[in-house]
Amino acid sequence: MKKLLYLGLLLLASWPLGAQAQAPDPWRLTADKIDPANYYGVTVANGILGIVSSPEPFKVKNVVLAGAYDQYGRGRVSNFLSGFNLLNMYLEIDGHRLNASDARNFRQQLDMQQAAFTTTFDYQDKATITYTYYALRHLPFTVLLDISIAAKKDLALTAASVMEAPDALREAQNYYNEIDRPHVTLSLLTSTANSPTGKLQLCASTSFLFEEPHGQEPRIIHEMWDSNMHLMKFSKMLKAGQTYGYGVTGATITSAHDPDPLNAAERMTIFARLEGKQRLLEFHRRAWQDLWKSDIQITGDAQAQQDVHSMLYHLYSFSRAGTDFSPSPMGLSGLGYNGHVFWDADTWMFPALLVLHPEIAKSLVEYRFRRLGPARANALAHSYQGAMFPWESADTGVEETPVWALSGPFEHHISACVALAAWQYYCVSQDKAWLRSTGWPILQATADFWASRVERNGPGHYDIKNVVASDEWAENVDNDAFTNGAARVNLQNAAAAARLLGLPANPDWALVAQNIPILRLPDGTIQEHATYHGEGIKQGDVNLLAYPLGVVTDPAQIRKDLTYYETRVPNEGTPAMTQAIFALLYARLGNGDKAQHFFQDAYLPNLLPPFRVLAETKGGTNPYFATGAGGVLQAVLMGFGGLDITPLGLVQRKTTLPTGWQSVKITGAGPQHKMYSVGR
Repeated sequence: MKKLLYLGLLLLASWPLGAQAQAPDPWRLTADKIDPANYYGVTVANGILGIVSSPEPFKVKNVVLAGAYDQYGRGRVSNFLSGFNLLNMYLEIDGHRLNASDARNFRQQLDMQQAAFTTTFDYQDKATITYTYYALRHLPFTVLLDISIAAKKDLALTAASVMEAPDALREAQNYYNEIDRPHVTLSLLTSTANSPTGKLQLCASTSFLFEEPHGQEPRIIHEMWDSNMHLMKFSKMLKAGQTYGYGVTGATITSAHDPDPLNAAERMTIFARLEGKQRLLEFHRRAWQDLWKSDIQITGDAQAQQDVHSMLYHLYSFSRAGTDFSPSPMGLSGLGYNGHVFWDADTWMFPALLVLHPEIAKSLVEYRFRRLGPARANALAHSYQGAMFPWESADTGVEETPVWALSGPFEHHISACVALAAWQYYCVSQDKAWLRSTGWPILQATADFWASRVERNGPGHYDIKNVVASDEWAENVDNDAFTNGAARVNLQNAAAAARLLGLPANPDWALVAQNIPILRLPDGTIQEHATYHGEGIKQGDVNLLAYPLGVVTDPAQIRKDLTYYETRVPNEGTPAMTQAIFALLYARLGNGDKAQHFFQDAYLPNLLPPFRVLAETKGGTNPYFATGAGGVLQAVLMGFGGLDITPLGLVQRKTTLPTGWQSVKITGAGPQHKMYSVGR
């Protein structure tokens, strides 16, 4: 009976959320039955700037900037800051300010190909209003809002662009300027404020984009409401049948990104204003077109295709090449997990990005490399050698885990996860110059950490005691399987890097790696940790030895461990990644039915309305969980697609598609942008 109930819930979870009764569109997520009380917004982002949707017309929920942290609120640690809400607006038609109750045929749609979020609705029998906002991909601090009003009757329109400071910011100052040139008049609505402790200055500026010739644009009026809000507005008479369009463009930036953020925000706004809407959209769309050259194409499961595109879209949106930013578990979808960086970035999001966009993945390793100094200081403070990376990291790279969470001082596998990402980047890129300058310092310092971290209790007993496992329900345990296996791999990869570079490897690394134990239960199943006796688990800790670590390679052992631990994962309270790894391993073992079951179980019960955004757990409400997306994408790429990251680069191994799927094609993979396919 329980099994039937669970299958029924799984079928319900797989039913399209929102208005998607027809075959799901592979590129568009559409909602036209929106319940504001049960609404989980979708994000448009460009790797720096994230804008989170709202069910209320003309509003956005959050504006988030990567790298903008201050110490405030819960936990006495650095938290992500909400930025200036520079895309709110209002419309008045015939003197009436439109609100949610006025909107008829309300519809919202995310176009994942173009990273465009559009809202459309009717107001009485007078007008149809459409607006689309973009976090411009080619301009990391710049946004665009494109508005269209189709008049069905003669009407008087008043449109405002509103600049609002979040409550957490202080000492807000507001400015309005008009810059006249012979060919254009620039309106600049600008605000600046300090972060809660005064650590950062946050700034934003916007300008209207009009389609009328210079000299015929509407007159703009500036209104100051209070220190936290001001606006600029204009009025226009429209005739029945006329469609009127205008736009708002602007930029938001902080002193974490630029030493002079106030002037930078206005300069970037002026740049966007003079580029004009068509050029802004052209370059934005071209940038996303380039991103989507690296894609996963599925036949045989249209819903999986849409969901996989959504996961790719979010990972692409939350990260960016040429930076030293690394995504938090919730990416740029809000302030979840304080915006901190965990193993989620290195172990779960990084591999999918590495396969499809190595240039983006490189930024995640650069984030760690630039914070190697604080990791060394952290090791020293705990009496260890080398570098001990923090469990939670923000802008500076010091430990940011709240003190009530034991993972901060004890979840040490993070250092091996950072090292594995560095090694994997070399494996895919084959860039020895990068390995020497960036990868080697990380690998060397983390290997030194493990050599000092083990307790040498005789051959086969170089124990790693008192850790929080990757299964975080196991606190302060000895010889955790994943921690021990990851430490082994870290030491081995550091030695391999030394050989490649012609550098002397510490001979102690090999000795330590050979003597770190992997424990077993009496029946031969690998034991999660020294005191594990079959209790429920949060994370498939042991199963990670097979992938991504490659410590366990015997198919019989992999199958044995799967059979044991898949029954120890409860239906609630566990993150999406565990079932994704089960799906990946079963595909490699040739079991399409199990691969399909765990693929669906990894994320379908976690989807939230109306855009199928991914929560961390079944029944959870904290989207968007980019970590889970990264895990599911690894199941597709490395499981169903058969890809493997090896010291010789990407290779394809024999694998099995989930039951019901006809083919998987991976395009634009690796530095050579190769294509890989698996079919029946």
